[in-house]
Amino acid sequence: MRIVREPQVYVVGRQTVDQTEVDRFLRDHALTWETDTEIGAEVLCEAGGRLCYMSYGQGRKSNKEYLAHLIEVGHGSVLEHAVWDLLFTGISRSCTHELVRHRAGFGYSQLSQRYVDESDTDFIEPDVIAGDAELHALWLEACETTHRIYCELVEKLTVKVGEQFPDEPRTSRRKMARQAARSVLPNATETKIFVTANARALRHFIEMRAHPAAEVEIRKLAVAVLRVMEREAPNLFGDYEVYRLPDGTEAARTEHRKV
Repeated sequence: MRIVREPQVYVVGRQTVDQTEVDRFLRDHALTWETDTEIGAEVLCEAGGRLCYMSYGQGRKSNKEYLAHLIEVGHGSVLEHAVWDLLFTGISRSCTHELVRHRAGFGYSQLSQRYVDESDTDFIEPDVIAGDAELHALWLEACETTHRIYCELVEKLTVKVGEQFPDEPRTSRRKMARQAARSVLPNATETKIFVTANARALRHFIEMRAHPAAEVEIRKLAVAVLRVMEREAPNLFGDYEVYRLPDGTEAARTEHRKV
């Protein structure tokens, strides 16, 4: 059994721009436009915003300046054109219970405890417990006990289900055993989740979950997501500040909330 304390964020998909089609649109409408960013998400947000006013080649010249204006005035719908595919690991089932409450602009595919064997699963330990030897010992005992019981239940349920449903395919029998045994696993059980989200939805997630009042584990995840997105699209996420709280954990803030 492995203990995990930090989430991991993987960027597994990002947008590209079909410049041929952009050029064809501009040519068909007697327009000229060039942007100074090579990041697909930033190009598409600028293109979408300029379409609203047919302002190609006019007004604010740099992509950074243009997107900063959209964020400042709260024209957030334009940010919905930017989409990423992210994969989160090293987070607990407790964390994903909160994560999937973010519905608008998000899509999810999560590891299934019915199909996946959890006999070698990891567990996520809260920092407040990890920092105290007595609390850590209690927590570890609970996780080890439930994990051992889960493994025993799977073994015995596999036999029982096989006797009751001998004609069921082996895959179905394993699923039936695991879906019953998982009932003893704690919220601390590690999970993995594939997330697709647009820039506006990600900003809302960061503002809600990187807030000091947010639960610590999902706040860690939100700050980790922010750091990734600052690298992915600095013109869309560069207005945030990460700062340290009195307890040593981190939070994030921006002057441009609810874009």
